[in-house]
Amino acid sequence: MREVAGAIGVLGVLSVVAGDSPARGDEIYSQSSGPARLRISTLQMLTLVVLFSPLFSTACGYHTAGHAVTLPANVQTIAIPAFVNRTQTYKIEQRLTAAVVQEMVTRTHYHILNEPSDSADATLRGTVISTSTSPLTYDSQTGRASSALVVVTAKVTLTDRQGKVLYQNPSYLFREEYQVSQELSSFFEEDSPALERLSHAFARTLVSNVLEGF
Repeated sequence: MREVAGAIGVLGVLSVVAGDSPARGDEIYSQSSGPARLRISTLQMLTLVVLFSPLFSTACGYHTAGHAVTLPANVQTIAIPAFVNRTQTYKIEQRLTAAVVQEMVTRTHYHILNEPSDSADATLRGTVISTSTSPLTYDSQTGRASSALVVVTAKVTLTDRQGKVLYQNPSYLFREEYQVSQELSSFFEEDSPALERLSHAFARTLVSNVLEGF
């Protein structure tokens, strides 16, 4: 912060001097009473501004927008065991778990394990609490639902090897609207393309929430 204060002082003097010499926009002189006079061109002044600008962004603790957010530095390996399924939706926990693992692998540098392990620095556990679909619009010719609102609720916890909670959401709510090409009742079937899209959308949202918690 001391360097920042010095920078502010220098720039303040230069700005005042510049204001006192409107007719000489390309040259700026200092107001010192000594025999020597400092001659600074506009280009040199801009150079000083550029040189001093990092002080403002680092010394005061500011961060650039979009700075990558990561988990604590000691976390290098994350175990993601299969989610627990408390719903009647067949194998949805497998689809969601696989999507979360894939999202973690592609978006982060962490080593991902598919089951609990003593070598893991952290463990991400999830429980699918409920799933539901409700029609939003209908096809006027067939009378079938053409779009539906899908809601998935889950419980998610990320803990380190000592059991400390790094991230948790006991009532995670994922809500998306989807176009329905078949019967609404087939949305959550194992081979449903809509379930595949939902799983990846769920994973993207969950991983973002975990990372942004830090």
